[in-house]
Amino acid sequence: MMIRRLFWRWLALAILAAGVYATIVRFTQGLGAATNLSDQMPWGLWVGFDVLCGVGLAAGGFTITTAVYILHLEKLRPIVRPAVLTAFLGYLLVIVALLYDLGRPWNIWRATVMWNPRSVMFEVAWCVMLYTTVLAVEFSPLLFDRLGWRRASRAARSAIVPLTAAGFILSTLHQSSLGSLYLILPTKLHPLWYSPLLPWLFWFSAVAGGLAMVIFESGMSARAFGRALELDVLEKLARAMTVFVGLFLFLRWWDLGRRGHAATALHVWGADSLPARMFWLEMALFVIPAALALSSRWRRSPQRLFGLGCTMVGAFLLHRLNVSTTALAAGQSYFPSWMEIAVTLMLVTLGVAAFRFAVRHLAVFEGPRRMKEERPTQVVYA
Repeated sequence: MMIRRLFWRWLALAILAAGVYATIVRFTQGLGAATNLSDQMPWGLWVGFDVLCGVGLAAGGFTITTAVYILHLEKLRPIVRPAVLTAFLGYLLVIVALLYDLGRPWNIWRATVMWNPRSVMFEVAWCVMLYTTVLAVEFSPLLFDRLGWRRASRAARSAIVPLTAAGFILSTLHQSSLGSLYLILPTKLHPLWYSPLLPWLFWFSAVAGGLAMVIFESGMSARAFGRALELDVLEKLARAMTVFVGLFLFLRWWDLGRRGHAATALHVWGADSLPARMFWLEMALFVIPAALALSSRWRRSPQRLFGLGCTMVGAFLLHRLNVSTTALAAGQSYFPSWMEIAVTLMLVTLGVAAFRFAVRHLAVFEGPRRMKEERPTQVVYA
């Protein structure tokens, strides 16, 4: 056990050291010295993974809070706090990642005073800023309780319902608008991924990916902190996840057929076959866990349910990276530099460390640390 802890600690330190070095190079020598980006491929890993994937995987926050505080699905309440924490950290890391990707990061504040309501990026910027603020207020009662600020805690809790409604609207706007960013590239984006329905596809995939991330985070937290896994709650999330994946796949194939590009997916051999192969890999990662989640046998097994969540998170990541990289890199040469990878891994490591720190010092999980009484709907990871 001690050897395992030392391994992960030294690995985290190595990742942080590489990320700090890459950060110094990026902000002293510019994007050209730290990345493999070019005029033909101006958006790479930092946009595709750190922003598009990060925002989408944080969608579990607005999904769970809406279900509990607006739809009154009280059975989901035990996972509200960790879902909000995951979303809050995710959005903070997205903002940090944007500082790396912007050519002039010191101008990031200008969106607050230089308005351009016709710009999709302007709308995304404002929605991300406002929703990050909403998440901060939603999470603040845990900090106020820790500090003993009861009046501030009560005030924050009294605003939860209107904040949740605002969060749902803001999230719906910018989750879909991230897809709208690519609508201006009808001739550059590969036809397997370009679609007028990209805003809808991004929203449905974000909800499915966010629910999968909650399942993944719950499984990892159960193992790391010795907590009971609320299997009955996560089973409901798996069923809801399947519904949104089904809607996503239906729209995906209906749109391909409507535009006459379904046959393009069959070009899996020969030159320029990489997009088709990546498309089918993406489809397999979506379909397999969604189909298995229809079985109560898979949903009632904590190990299998965790595997479904991991696979669905992988499907979501691949879809966003296909849109942002594979679909744009057709006929071009791009692979992220080691510094791009190092910065991304550093941000993920910082997110995990921040989540661990919050769990150890704040009441992120409701109830006792470990559930000793046996209940048929709860499982404790060994």
